[in-house]
Amino acid sequence: MRILTLNLWARYGDWTARRVVLAERLRELAPDVVAFQESVRTGGYDQVADLLGDDYTVVHQEDPDADGRGSAIASRLPIGQVRQFRMPATQRVDLAEFAAWVGMVEVLGPSPIWFVNHKPSYRLAHEHERELQAVFAARLIERTVADRDLPVVVAGDFDATPDAASMRFWRGLQSLCGTSVRYRDVWEWLHPGEPGHTYSAVNPLVVGDGGRRLDYLLVRETDAGPGLLPSDCRLVFDVPRGRVWASDHFGVTADLRSQELVE
Repeated sequence: MRILTLNLWARYGDWTARRVVLAERLRELAPDVVAFQESVRTGGYDQVADLLGDDYTVVHQEDPDADGRGSAIASRLPIGQVRQFRMPATQRVDLAEFAAWVGMVEVLGPSPIWFVNHKPSYRLAHEHERELQAVFAARLIERTVADRDLPVVVAGDFDATPDAASMRFWRGLQSLCGTSVRYRDVWEWLHPGEPGHTYSAVNPLVVGDGGRRLDYLLVRETDAGPGLLPSDCRLVFDVPRGRVWASDHFGVTADLRSQELVE
């Protein structure tokens, strides 16, 4: 199964040129399941459907921002249960400006999985909110897998670097709010010590501080080991086509296999 996470940067910049690059490269990558952030759906336009075509089922965030920006999960494999929630925030977060979201889709391929798109608060100083939202999402996942114990992939633009408390929590390096979990960071798993920046000053669309890894693919791990094993993980949309950069974020893609198939 090939999975992908990508922040589309809505329709900012030269959308006409970016749209061509995004659609072409997505066809080449042919992901099975995608987590999109900052995707746009309005009454007359569906950005994800426009880029992917008719081969995918799309689950959109039910309560996007006022301008139609939200997150989405797209799967060309059949899907079963769908769960989605707006995540909690504190009073200093303007919910009219940004709706933090977690969405879960049961992907019913030959090796079924739960696929989660996690999009927490984005402002640099809002790590406290990201910690609360990480705990909220992780507890939701644990309640869900208790019903059907399937491998779990959590993907998204986490807006936090690997050393942030929210990311340490996801990776099992510290607890938060009396809760702890354990997920394997697929990039770190296959590329130990490599920075893997997905928000990079190399990209002229990046404004302000660059050189950060904000976008992740995580695999849930138990005492029996990780539920899925990666054979490949790489950055995508990390170089321009011609002079056109696809987004202000690079994407991350990975090829995953179930433990049963490996054995």
